[in-house]
Amino acid sequence: MKELIFATHNQNKVEEVKAVFKEYNIKSLADVDYHTEIDETAKTFEGNALLKAKHIYAVFKIPVFADDSGLEVAALDGAPGIYSARYAGAEKNHKKNNAKLLDALAQTTNRKAQFKTAIAYVDANTEICFEGIVRGEIATALSGTGGFGYDPLFIPEGYSKTFGALPRAIKLKLSHRSRAITALFDYLKSLT
Repeated sequence: MKELIFATHNQNKVEEVKAVFKEYNIKSLADVDYHTEIDETAKTFEGNALLKAKHIYAVFKIPVFADDSGLEVAALDGAPGIYSARYAGAEKNHKKNNAKLLDALAQTTNRKAQFKTAIAYVDANTEICFEGIVRGEIATALSGTGGFGYDPLFIPEGYSKTFGALPRAIKLKLSHRSRAITALFDYLKSLT
């Protein structure tokens, strides 16, 4: 079984990936006893993902992938974007982020948005990025207790419920992260 490091401290993300890709031994940063926060200083999702993947590969010399993802809202000119986790402050509080987003959209009918994930993969010979996008809109109120982050506010196209209210299996199938990860694993399979 091929070993990969997923360069994240977010256990929710790790569980999403492990649920879909059981043929890989995926280790989180906690699993490899790496507890330092990696500064995301790039100006794009792709740049931040690559920065994290390169950093962790340099430390462990094991193939690694990293993601950066966020919510882009049309009426807010793409915000919160790369600042999604810190939208309401450095403490990365999901409840405050959701409240700030609802407040920012209170006076608009344009609620179109998309979740975007960039996945960067790094090994001894490769640095490559993949992207996943799911389009939808922002609900007018929180709905559901599933998922994390903006999931209780995001209604994917073709559905009437938020990611937070949809069954986990549907969210995993539709999610931006799942789409980017699928592209990564399709690439890895093509190498064998």
